[in-house]
Amino acid sequence: QVQLVESGGGLVQAGGSLRLSCAVSGNIFRINAMGWYRQAPGKQRELVAAITSGRSTNYADSVKGRFTISRDNAKNTVYLQMNSLKPEDTAVYYCNADIVRIGVSREYDYWGQGTQVTVSS
Repeated sequence: QVQLVESGGGLVQAGGSLRLSCAVSGNIFRINAMGWYRQAPGKQRELVAAITSGRSTNYADSVKGRFTISRDNAKNTVYLQMNSLKPEDTAVYYCNADIVRIGVSREYDYWGQGTQVTVSS
């Protein structure tokens, strides 16, 4: 079994900051890419930021320069530091990870349960 547990969402005023965390647990052999997605009401889920096991990163254009993704491989945790938040950043944020489980020969895609981020104007 593998679990992704997110934390750190909440309500913040425009211009404020939040830090999301996602801790991965279970029978893990290796975690490859990790990322954060978001889904606003009435919209499709979209990639916000991703980070490889070698710590290469990529970001959605809408968050470049404001958000920073990082990971702590020793803790199996990925973070999303969100600064200069805007009302349009309001969404449910989901953690995603490509994981190879112990005794399994291929990676599988796992998702967290989501955490709400609300930015007031």
